[in-house]
Amino acid sequence: MRPTEPVRSGSPAWDIAVPQRPGRLAGVTMAGFSDRADAPVEVEVVPHPAVMVIFDLGDQPIVVDDGAGRQQRGCVTAGLASPPGAQGRGQAGSFACLQVRLSPVIAHAVLGAASELSGTVTALDDLWGRDAARIQEQLRAARSWDDRFAMAEVALARRQDVGRAVDAEVAYCWRRMVAGGGQVRVERLAAEVGWSRKRLWARFRSQIGLTPKRAAQLIRFDRAAHRLAAGHSAAAAAADSGYADQSHLHRDVMTFTGATPTTVANAPFLAVDDVAWPARP
Repeated sequence: MRPTEPVRSGSPAWDIAVPQRPGRLAGVTMAGFSDRADAPVEVEVVPHPAVMVIFDLGDQPIVVDDGAGRQQRGCVTAGLASPPGAQGRGQAGSFACLQVRLSPVIAHAVLGAASELSGTVTALDDLWGRDAARIQEQLRAARSWDDRFAMAEVALARRQDVGRAVDAEVAYCWRRMVAGGGQVRVERLAAEVGWSRKRLWARFRSQIGLTPKRAAQLIRFDRAAHRLAAGHSAAAAAADSGYADQSHLHRDVMTFTGATPTTVANAPFLAVDDVAWPARP
Protein backbone atom coordinates (compact mmCIF):
# COMPACT_ATOMS: atom_id res chain seq x y z
CA MET A 1 0.00 0.00 0.00
CA ARG A 2 1.29 3.44 -0.83
CA PRO A 3 0.87 5.51 2.36
CA THR A 4 -1.16 8.66 1.90
CA GLU A 5 -2.39 11.50 4.05
CA PRO A 6 -6.16 11.74 4.46
CA VAL A 7 -7.58 13.64 1.51
CA ARG A 8 -10.12 16.34 2.30
CA SER A 9 -12.74 16.40 -0.41
CA GLY A 10 -15.69 18.64 0.30
CA SER A 11 -16.51 17.51 3.83
CA PRO A 12 -15.01 14.24 5.12
CA ALA A 13 -11.33 13.37 5.16
CA TRP A 14 -10.87 10.04 3.40
CA ASP A 15 -7.99 7.67 4.00
CA ILE A 16 -6.99 6.32 0.60
CA ALA A 17 -4.85 3.26 -0.08
CA VAL A 18 -3.43 2.35 -3.48
CA PRO A 19 -1.33 -0.64 -4.60
CA GLN A 20 2.42 -0.23 -4.34
CA ARG A 21 2.94 -1.37 -7.94
CA PRO A 22 0.82 -1.76 -11.06
CA GLY A 23 -1.36 -4.85 -11.11
CA ARG A 24 -0.87 -7.73 -13.50
CA LEU A 25 -4.22 -7.17 -15.22
CA ALA A 26 -4.14 -4.54 -17.93
CA GLY A 27 -7.10 -2.21 -17.77
CA VAL A 28 -7.74 -2.78 -14.05
CA THR A 29 -7.00 -0.24 -11.31
CA MET A 30 -7.94 -0.30 -7.63
CA ALA A 31 -8.10 1.96 -4.59
CA GLY A 32 -9.25 1.51 -1.01
CA PHE A 33 -11.29 4.15 0.82
CA SER A 34 -12.08 4.41 4.51
CA ASP A 35 -13.36 7.03 6.90
CA ARG A 36 -14.84 7.52 10.35
CA ALA A 37 -17.47 10.24 10.20
CA ASP A 38 -19.95 11.60 12.70
CA ALA A 39 -22.51 12.21 9.96
CA PRO A 40 -23.59 10.36 6.82
CA VAL A 41 -21.31 10.83 3.83
CA GLU A 42 -22.82 11.53 0.42
CA VAL A 43 -20.84 11.58 -2.83
CA GLU A 44 -22.19 12.30 -6.29
CA VAL A 45 -20.84 9.84 -8.85
CA VAL A 46 -19.25 11.50 -11.87
CA PRO A 47 -19.36 9.26 -14.98
CA HIS A 48 -15.98 7.85 -15.94
CA PRO A 49 -14.83 5.83 -18.99
CA ALA A 50 -14.57 2.68 -16.92
CA VAL A 51 -16.94 0.20 -15.31
CA MET A 52 -16.84 0.61 -11.54
CA VAL A 53 -17.14 -2.23 -9.01
CA ILE A 54 -17.46 -1.39 -5.31
CA PHE A 55 -16.83 -3.97 -2.60
CA ASP A 56 -18.44 -2.74 0.62
CA LEU A 57 -16.14 -3.58 3.56
CA GLY A 58 -17.31 -1.30 6.36
CA ASP A 59 -19.41 -1.70 9.49
CA GLN A 60 -22.25 0.31 7.97
CA PRO A 61 -23.64 -0.47 4.51
CA ILE A 62 -22.91 1.77 1.55
CA VAL A 63 -26.05 2.66 -0.37
CA VAL A 64 -25.79 3.58 -4.05
CA ASP A 65 -28.72 5.47 -5.55
CA ASP A 66 -28.94 5.29 -9.33
CA GLY A 67 -30.50 8.74 -9.61
CA ALA A 68 -33.94 7.35 -10.46
CA GLY A 69 -34.90 6.29 -6.95
CA ARG A 70 -33.58 2.73 -7.15
CA GLN A 71 -31.03 1.73 -4.53
CA GLN A 72 -28.41 -0.99 -4.24
CA ARG A 73 -26.55 -1.95 -1.08
CA GLY A 74 -23.28 -3.75 -0.50
CA CYS A 75 -21.24 -4.77 -3.53
CA VAL A 76 -22.41 -2.95 -6.63
CA THR A 77 -21.40 -2.33 -10.22
CA ALA A 78 -21.87 0.97 -12.06
CA GLY A 79 -21.73 0.66 -15.83
CA LEU A 80 -20.36 3.16 -18.32
CA ALA A 81 -22.15 6.52 -18.28
CA SER A 82 -23.86 5.97 -14.94
CA PRO A 83 -27.18 7.84 -14.72
CA PRO A 84 -27.14 11.57 -13.88
CA GLY A 85 -27.64 12.03 -10.16
CA ALA A 86 -26.19 8.66 -9.18
CA GLN A 87 -24.94 8.93 -5.61
CA GLY A 88 -23.12 6.86 -3.06
CA ARG A 89 -23.98 7.23 0.64
CA GLY A 90 -22.23 5.95 3.72
CA GLN A 91 -24.09 5.90 7.03
CA ALA A 92 -22.85 7.72 10.11
CA GLY A 93 -20.03 5.77 11.72
CA SER A 94 -17.34 4.04 9.74
CA PHE A 95 -17.23 3.00 6.12
CA ALA A 96 -14.67 1.22 4.00
CA CYS A 97 -14.77 0.04 0.43
CA LEU A 98 -12.51 -1.27 -2.29
CA GLN A 99 -13.24 0.37 -5.60
CA VAL A 100 -12.18 -1.28 -8.86
CA ARG A 101 -12.19 0.46 -12.21
CA LEU A 102 -12.38 -1.85 -15.20
CA SER A 103 -11.73 -0.88 -18.78
CA PRO A 104 -14.90 -1.91 -20.64
CA VAL A 105 -12.68 -4.17 -22.72
CA ILE A 106 -11.91 -6.16 -19.54
CA ALA A 107 -15.36 -5.72 -18.02
CA HIS A 108 -16.91 -7.62 -20.92
CA ALA A 109 -15.12 -10.79 -19.80
CA VAL A 110 -15.05 -10.16 -16.03
CA LEU A 111 -18.71 -9.20 -15.62
CA GLY A 112 -20.19 -10.88 -18.66
CA ALA A 113 -22.84 -8.24 -19.30
CA ALA A 114 -21.10 -5.07 -20.41
CA SER A 115 -23.79 -3.95 -22.84
CA GLU A 116 -26.54 -4.48 -20.24
CA LEU A 117 -24.71 -2.54 -17.53
CA SER A 118 -24.34 0.78 -19.34
CA GLY A 119 -26.19 3.55 -17.57
CA THR A 120 -27.17 1.29 -14.67
CA VAL A 121 -26.23 0.46 -11.09
CA THR A 122 -26.42 -3.30 -10.49
CA ALA A 123 -25.87 -5.54 -7.46
CA LEU A 124 -22.73 -7.61 -7.99
CA ASP A 125 -24.45 -10.79 -6.84
CA ASP A 126 -26.80 -10.45 -9.82
CA LEU A 127 -23.72 -10.96 -11.99
CA TRP A 128 -21.49 -13.22 -9.89
CA GLY A 129 -24.06 -15.06 -7.79
CA ARG A 130 -22.71 -16.48 -4.51
CA ASP A 131 -19.15 -15.61 -5.50
CA ALA A 132 -19.87 -11.94 -4.80
CA ALA A 133 -20.69 -12.55 -1.11
CA ARG A 134 -17.83 -15.03 -0.72
CA ILE A 135 -15.25 -12.59 -2.10
CA GLN A 136 -16.69 -9.76 0.00
CA GLU A 137 -16.21 -11.79 3.19
CA GLN A 138 -12.64 -12.70 2.21
CA LEU A 139 -11.84 -9.04 1.61
CA ARG A 140 -13.35 -8.03 4.95
CA ALA A 141 -11.29 -10.66 6.77
CA ALA A 142 -8.01 -9.58 5.13
CA ARG A 143 -5.41 -7.99 7.39
CA SER A 144 -4.23 -5.25 5.05
CA TRP A 145 -5.12 -3.33 1.91
CA ASP A 146 -2.26 -5.07 0.13
CA ASP A 147 -3.92 -8.42 0.87
CA ARG A 148 -7.24 -7.08 -0.36
CA PHE A 149 -5.77 -5.82 -3.61
CA ALA A 150 -4.13 -9.20 -4.21
CA MET A 151 -7.35 -11.10 -3.45
CA ALA A 152 -9.42 -8.89 -5.71
CA GLU A 153 -6.92 -9.27 -8.53
CA VAL A 154 -7.05 -13.06 -8.26
CA ALA A 155 -10.86 -13.02 -8.36
CA LEU A 156 -10.92 -10.72 -11.37
CA ALA A 157 -8.27 -12.75 -13.21
CA ARG A 158 -10.24 -15.94 -12.63
CA ARG A 159 -13.34 -14.35 -14.09
CA GLN A 160 -11.42 -12.94 -17.03
CA ASP A 161 -9.92 -16.33 -17.85
CA VAL A 162 -13.32 -17.96 -18.27
CA GLY A 163 -15.11 -14.94 -19.71
CA ARG A 164 -15.57 -14.05 -23.34
CA ALA A 165 -13.07 -11.53 -24.66
CA VAL A 166 -14.10 -8.67 -26.91
CA ASP A 167 -13.06 -8.68 -30.56
CA ALA A 168 -9.47 -7.53 -31.06
CA GLU A 169 -10.78 -4.82 -33.40
CA VAL A 170 -13.13 -3.49 -30.73
CA ALA A 171 -10.35 -3.44 -28.13
CA TYR A 172 -8.09 -1.59 -30.57
CA CYS A 173 -10.74 1.05 -31.27
CA TRP A 174 -11.39 1.61 -27.55
CA ARG A 175 -7.66 2.12 -26.89
CA ARG A 176 -7.41 4.55 -29.82
CA MET A 177 -10.37 6.51 -28.49
CA VAL A 178 -8.86 6.81 -25.01
CA ALA A 179 -5.43 7.76 -26.37
CA GLY A 180 -7.02 10.39 -28.61
CA GLY A 181 -9.16 11.92 -25.89
CA GLY A 182 -12.36 10.91 -27.68
CA GLN A 183 -11.50 12.93 -30.78
CA VAL A 184 -10.84 10.14 -33.32
CA ARG A 185 -13.54 9.84 -35.98
CA VAL A 186 -15.46 6.57 -36.16
CA GLU A 187 -14.95 6.35 -39.93
CA ARG A 188 -11.19 6.47 -39.44
CA LEU A 189 -11.27 3.73 -36.80
CA ALA A 190 -13.39 1.52 -39.04
CA ALA A 191 -10.90 1.96 -41.86
CA GLU A 192 -7.97 1.16 -39.57
CA VAL A 193 -9.47 -2.20 -38.54
CA GLY A 194 -10.84 -3.02 -41.98
CA TRP A 195 -14.50 -2.98 -40.96
CA SER A 196 -17.46 -1.08 -42.30
CA ARG A 197 -18.76 1.73 -40.14
CA LYS A 198 -21.99 -0.22 -39.60
CA ARG A 199 -20.15 -3.34 -38.45
CA LEU A 200 -17.94 -1.42 -36.04
CA TRP A 201 -20.97 0.40 -34.64
CA ALA A 202 -22.84 -2.86 -33.98
CA ARG A 203 -19.92 -4.83 -32.52
CA PHE A 204 -18.75 -1.94 -30.37
CA ARG A 205 -22.24 -1.34 -28.99
CA SER A 206 -22.81 -5.01 -28.15
CA GLN A 207 -19.42 -5.53 -26.48
CA ILE A 208 -18.55 -2.17 -24.89
CA GLY A 209 -22.09 -1.13 -24.05
CA LEU A 210 -22.10 2.24 -25.80
CA THR A 211 -22.04 3.29 -29.42
CA PRO A 212 -18.63 4.55 -30.62
CA LYS A 213 -19.99 8.10 -30.73
CA ARG A 214 -21.32 7.94 -27.18
CA ALA A 215 -18.09 6.36 -25.93
CA ALA A 216 -16.07 9.16 -27.53
CA GLN A 217 -18.33 11.74 -25.85
CA LEU A 218 -17.78 10.09 -22.46
CA ILE A 219 -13.99 10.03 -22.88
CA ARG A 220 -13.95 13.68 -23.95
CA PHE A 221 -16.23 14.64 -21.06
CA ASP A 222 -13.92 12.87 -18.58
CA ARG A 223 -10.95 14.81 -19.88
CA ALA A 224 -12.81 18.10 -19.53
CA ALA A 225 -14.19 17.23 -16.07
CA HIS A 226 -10.70 16.66 -14.72
CA ARG A 227 -9.53 19.96 -16.13
CA LEU A 228 -12.43 21.68 -14.42
CA ALA A 229 -11.53 19.95 -11.14
CA ALA A 230 -7.92 21.08 -11.58
CA GLY A 231 -9.05 24.70 -11.60
CA HIS A 232 -9.24 25.44 -15.33
CA SER A 233 -12.01 27.71 -16.51
CA ALA A 234 -14.89 26.20 -18.46
CA ALA A 235 -13.68 27.97 -21.60
CA ALA A 236 -10.13 26.60 -21.20
CA ALA A 237 -11.38 23.09 -20.38
CA ALA A 238 -13.60 23.14 -23.46
CA ALA A 239 -10.77 24.25 -25.74
CA ASP A 240 -8.27 21.76 -24.29
CA SER A 241 -10.71 18.85 -24.60
CA GLY A 242 -11.82 19.37 -28.19
CA TYR A 243 -15.20 21.02 -27.67
CA ALA A 244 -16.47 23.52 -30.22
CA ASP A 245 -17.10 26.07 -27.50
CA GLN A 246 -18.03 26.50 -23.84
CA SER A 247 -21.75 25.94 -24.46
CA HIS A 248 -20.95 22.62 -26.14
CA LEU A 249 -19.11 21.54 -22.99
CA HIS A 250 -21.99 22.75 -20.83
CA ARG A 251 -24.44 20.56 -22.76
CA ASP A 252 -22.27 17.46 -22.34
CA VAL A 253 -21.76 18.11 -18.62
CA MET A 254 -25.53 18.43 -18.16
CA THR A 255 -26.12 15.28 -20.20
CA PHE A 256 -23.70 13.13 -18.19
CA THR A 257 -24.19 14.59 -14.70
CA GLY A 258 -27.34 16.68 -14.62
CA ALA A 259 -25.21 19.46 -13.11
CA THR A 260 -23.33 22.55 -14.23
CA PRO A 261 -19.58 22.70 -14.95
CA THR A 262 -19.11 24.69 -11.72
CA THR A 263 -20.72 21.91 -9.68
CA VAL A 264 -18.66 19.23 -11.40
CA ALA A 265 -15.47 21.22 -10.78
CA ASN A 266 -16.07 20.85 -7.02
CA ALA A 267 -17.11 17.20 -7.04
CA PRO A 268 -15.39 15.15 -4.28
CA PHE A 269 -15.35 12.17 -6.64
CA LEU A 270 -12.90 14.08 -8.88
CA ALA A 271 -10.97 15.79 -6.09
CA VAL A 272 -9.33 12.54 -4.99
CA ASP A 273 -8.51 11.16 -8.42
CA ASP A 274 -4.85 12.20 -8.47
CA VAL A 275 -4.33 10.29 -5.21
CA ALA A 276 -6.59 7.29 -5.77
CA TRP A 277 -5.83 6.79 -9.45
CA PRO A 278 -2.31 8.22 -10.02
CA ALA A 279 -1.87 6.28 -13.28
CA ARG A 280 -5.04 7.69 -14.84
CA PRO A 281 -4.37 8.62 -18.49
